[in-house]
Amino acid sequence: MRFLSKIELKRGRDLKELAGAIPKNAYAEHQALWRLVGAEGGAARNFLYRREQIGHWPAYYILSSQEPAPSYGPWEIKTKPFSPKLAAGQRLGFVLRANPVRTTKVSSDPDDKRRKRHDVIMHAKCLERDEKPDPAHRRGQSQLVQEAGPQWLEERAELAGFALEALHVDDYRQHRLVKRGQTQPIRFSTLDYQGILRVLDVDRFLTTLHQGLGPAKAFGCGLLLVRRAA
Repeated sequence: MRFLSKIELKRGRDLKELAGAIPKNAYAEHQALWRLVGAEGGAARNFLYRREQIGHWPAYYILSSQEPAPSYGPWEIKTKPFSPKLAAGQRLGFVLRANPVRTTKVSSDPDDKRRKRHDVIMHAKCLERDEKPDPAHRRGQSQLVQEAGPQWLEERAELAGFALEALHVDDYRQHRLVKRGQTQPIRFSTLDYQGILRVLDVDRFLTTLHQGLGPAKAFGCGLLLVRRAA
């Protein structure tokens, strides 16, 4: 059983209290939501989440295997069981905030098994720079986002149990988080996807909904939210 919750700040509370309750970064968000679903103390992460900005205030959608408490300080939590009725061939609208990365070998040595993750947009920019020494002939970042971003999702769609029928990508961002006690910052990027998909394999697609797509799930990536397509 999974539960889908929407979490918003309670209106009418003291503004200082509301402002103080908002997590300052994605790491703090994850810790706060972890407490909310009772997954502290070394337990494995059992939830996905997505942050939305509604006016001046944030709201969160969280898919968890444990039902959150109905209220938590200044936060209002509305929860319902998540049990979508799916069928092969069904068309669904979707939104996804993902951390699109590509994995490459560290060296050309066949015995070196090390791999490194690259932000697909930065990876595309590096390839562009190597192939086109003259900057005047290179594609801009916005064009690379529209080419490399969709390709990342298209490469994963069939294995995830769906096919893409319409797709729009935007809001490419790079994030840098500093965790207390660590000297190296955490870096990741996000890209927002929305469009129409068609379910190919119900079991695989349901697994994708439960487990999410791509890395950086601890920082609000990977949750695929779906609705019936018009």
